[in-house]
Amino acid sequence: MQIDRAFVRIAEGQVHYRTCGPGADTNALPLYMIHASPAASNNLAPLMGELGASRRVIAPDTLGFGDSPPPTQDVPNAEDYAESVVRVMDALELETCDVYGSHTGAHIACELAILHPDRVRRLVFDGIGMFSGEDKADFLENYAPEVHLDEFGQHLIWAWNFVRDQVLHFPYFRRTPEFRQPGASMPSPEAIQPIVLDVLKGLTTYHKGYRAAFRHPDRERLPLITQRTFCAASETDPLSAGVADAAALVPDSIQEILPGERTPGDLAEKAVRVIAFLDAE
Repeated sequence: MQIDRAFVRIAEGQVHYRTCGPGADTNALPLYMIHASPAASNNLAPLMGELGASRRVIAPDTLGFGDSPPPTQDVPNAEDYAESVVRVMDALELETCDVYGSHTGAHIACELAILHPDRVRRLVFDGIGMFSGEDKADFLENYAPEVHLDEFGQHLIWAWNFVRDQVLHFPYFRRTPEFRQPGASMPSPEAIQPIVLDVLKGLTTYHKGYRAAFRHPDRERLPLITQRTFCAASETDPLSAGVADAAALVPDSIQEILPGERTPGDLAEKAVRVIAFLDAE
């Protein structure tokens, strides 16, 4: 399916987004997708192409990622990112949507649903980090360092290693056998390059989104969600371990482990299950 790109202006500047689907030719609500860190909406494009067969899909680059401007706050939290989503929705004249959030995007989607329940009909979490207090502190300290441009270009090498190592270990900075991703093999340069480019676009601001997710008091906030919620993750997702924990906290939720995205068939099946949830009575 063809995916178009465009910009919409909010207070922070021009927000870049991708979109596809039948638009007004369907009765289905639009689906607003919020991507994971450290990539941007480009990472959602394959799944968008499947989901867009039945509804309009909108996937912006979160503030500070990809081709969107950075947040204005020095230390933004998940609520700040959620409020920026509302401004994007207003600019796109989207009154109510179904909302999908992955990883960092799930924490933003959580706050959007709580703070603006009239703007969100149903909620999909595709991987949400349910970490211990010790892990959160460790991640805040080590996962997303603030990176500055270096006259010798060392930031370019850092970005490549950062993306590559996330495929091999979780968390990526614990490079020991017990944290090796099951079945992980060295990713190809072709797989690494697009994500590295997104990281470089948001090099000086990418850490703000990560840290907002790590600071998010998810166990306190998830019980406040009133929307029907699909707590899910792909079987290959290291955050799949948190699906049951999240589902136990969200009052009106179901949980499911979805196929990975290793083959076109996996991707299509994942989309079918998401759509089935969104369309269910």
